[in-house]
Amino acid sequence: MDISLVSIPAGSIVLRDDRKKQQWPVQVPAFQLATTPITQACYEQVMGCNPALNQGAQRPVDSVSWLDAIAFCNALSVCQGLTPAYQLEDDQVRQVSGANGYYLPSDAQWEYACRAGSSEPRYGVLDDIAWYEGNTGEGSQPVAQKQPNAFGLYDMLGNVWEWCWDIYDAEVYKSYRIFRGGGWADGERGVLAGNRRRSHPTYAIDDLGFRVARSEGKMVCSPTTGLSL
Repeated sequence: MDISLVSIPAGSIVLRDDRKKQQWPVQVPAFQLATTPITQACYEQVMGCNPALNQGAQRPVDSVSWLDAIAFCNALSVCQGLTPAYQLEDDQVRQVSGANGYYLPSDAQWEYACRAGSSEPRYGVLDDIAWYEGNTGEGSQPVAQKQPNAFGLYDMLGNVWEWCWDIYDAEVYKSYRIFRGGGWADGERGVLAGNRRRSHPTYAIDDLGFRVARSEGKMVCSPTTGLSL
């Protein structure tokens, strides 16, 4: 299964969290990101099943947990003869340093790629770039039907939320992971480049999917290296 990737240049971004009233700068090395969320056709070809409630081969796969997304990344890597990015051992998921396989983008990588150099809340006019409550209230839509951002990425906002690697706040939410981008059921205020939500890594719902990334070189582990289930 081939995945269409684009190269994202190195840069920096300032992340913000309104709940915690914090902001912090992050340097983002160059990496590659899938041009669209993983489709149901792609997921089924790799995993042998299709859990989506909004059925359609070219629609984003939905109803997948963070753990499902991790399993997909490893399975896709094996299919392409790459070193899997994750190791599951003793009820933990750990990143594999130096792996060249697929992984979930970090929180910083995701927002940096979504903004594509824009400082605006969105990288374009909402109806031109995203499926959301205002133009589709009946489920997800086939990928890549709206305008891409300046990096050539489709559906970064709207259609389905997308899982990221990072734990949100271990002290308060334990193992909860971040997801980004807004979905087809969200109103305008939910579909913003800076919005983040979080949930347990086993959580799955019909407006939540994911896209995959690869490092330009060997994978460098993020500070959040493990998950205890």
